[in-house]
Amino acid sequence: MGWAGQALEILALLFVFIIGFFVLMALVMFVIDKVQKEDAVRRNYPVIGRFRHLFTTLGEFFRQYFFAMDREELPFNRAQREWIDRAAKGASNTVAFGSTRNLSVVGTPIFVNAAFPPLDDQITKTEPMEIGPFARTPYIAPSIFNISGMSFGALSKPAVRALSRGAAKAGIWLNTGEGGAAPYHYEGGGDIVFQIGTAHYGVRSEDGSLSDEKLREVASHPQIKMFELKLAQGAKPGKGGILPATKVTAEIARIRGIPEGEASISPNRHAAVANWGELLDYIGHIREVSGKPVGFKTVVGSPDAIEELFKLIVERGPECAPDFITIDGGEGGSGAAPMPLIDLVGMSVREALPKVSALRDSYGLKERIRIIASAKLVNPGDVAWALAAGADFVTSARGFMFSLGCIQALKCNRNTCPTGITTHDPHLQQGLVPEEKYKKVARYAEGIIHEVETIAHSVGVLEPRQIQRSHVRLVMADGSSRRMSQIHPNKSEAERSAL
Repeated sequence: MGWAGQALEILALLFVFIIGFFVLMALVMFVIDKVQKEDAVRRNYPVIGRFRHLFTTLGEFFRQYFFAMDREELPFNRAQREWIDRAAKGASNTVAFGSTRNLSVVGTPIFVNAAFPPLDDQITKTEPMEIGPFARTPYIAPSIFNISGMSFGALSKPAVRALSRGAAKAGIWLNTGEGGAAPYHYEGGGDIVFQIGTAHYGVRSEDGSLSDEKLREVASHPQIKMFELKLAQGAKPGKGGILPATKVTAEIARIRGIPEGEASISPNRHAAVANWGELLDYIGHIREVSGKPVGFKTVVGSPDAIEELFKLIVERGPECAPDFITIDGGEGGSGAAPMPLIDLVGMSVREALPKVSALRDSYGLKERIRIIASAKLVNPGDVAWALAAGADFVTSARGFMFSLGCIQALKCNRNTCPTGITTHDPHLQQGLVPEEKYKKVARYAEGIIHEVETIAHSVGVLEPRQIQRSHVRLVMADGSSRRMSQIHPNKSEAERSAL
């Protein structure tokens, strides 16, 4: 054999060695990815899933030279998701060089920093707040930031378990969503808000109406602190919940009281509620049977309608009032909804919340009715803005999904969620390990609260609920800014009609 043949043989051996080395490395990475419990994408898609992290890391380089994507992606941009990811990991959320946010966008909130903010030893924590003074068992809610309604069915079992345990660890409440309370909601031992949708899942009679017997049974559980009557959801106002047939497993069917394997479509409204008076009667009935605080969740189409409610409450007396109102915005999310409703129906929470809270206050109901803000409020600035606008509490659904590892794959309605959060495929669910993910849920909540406290101290107050509209300026079309207290003042009775 000549030198050429020997060279070819050496090259062939080298090639085999290199291929073998990469195969061995791939096998090692496969085993590591399947065993690790932190990243659901890598756990469900070993080796291949690593490219997502690589491309995310390289994204900063490509954005620097070729693109500008940090703040452009919808419905949640990269900057929002990365903040949540870092908070959930307990990593530093400091950034370098300057903000990537376009501060000239109309409506952008700018917080008014104080010339002489309080010293560190003067800072206080937000006190718990009572909800439902006329209920037999009022709720002393400990946290300003909580988990919004997400049903078991829309979410997987591991996701609900992680949220339940994370909520308990962080000392926040967990809303069941309209799918009823599954055993996994109780696992963490924390506070639960039971949402009653139009189909009355979990508390329904055979004909689909509300069952007082089942309601009383659910309310007897000490972890159930409140009931939220769902009138409308931001992503689909005027349309009931939609759970595809592929997600209606035997277990979910049993919990909801519906047939297995059939799509679960809720009525578009409560059959027993056709006007504000009937709503107040219904709320009073649920409160009397359960003994717990009762409120409702809705999307505002016009403040005029809400004003009719407040007028009726004043006429009847404060004991008939809902204990809280959850304001969802047209930008709210859902696992499945018609595009026209997602895109075009319902006021944004940015407009609705200041108007509704101003109306509530002008009718003297501030201490009677608590306002909970929802819809795309996932970062500290969002929560601080909502408190300034008049909310007593803020809830988030998609923020906590991101803390679980959601990558915004937009497959919630297909049962193919790659992170195991919104799927009932056992193979995909195994990627989400509740024993690890619950810590991220808790850290995200704690991170939000800490950063909102930082904003509060920056504007010169001691704790978040002291942030007022005068502490926020909103960017105008001409690039200037005005105080939110000027744009959305708390109106006197004579000025209500101007809202």
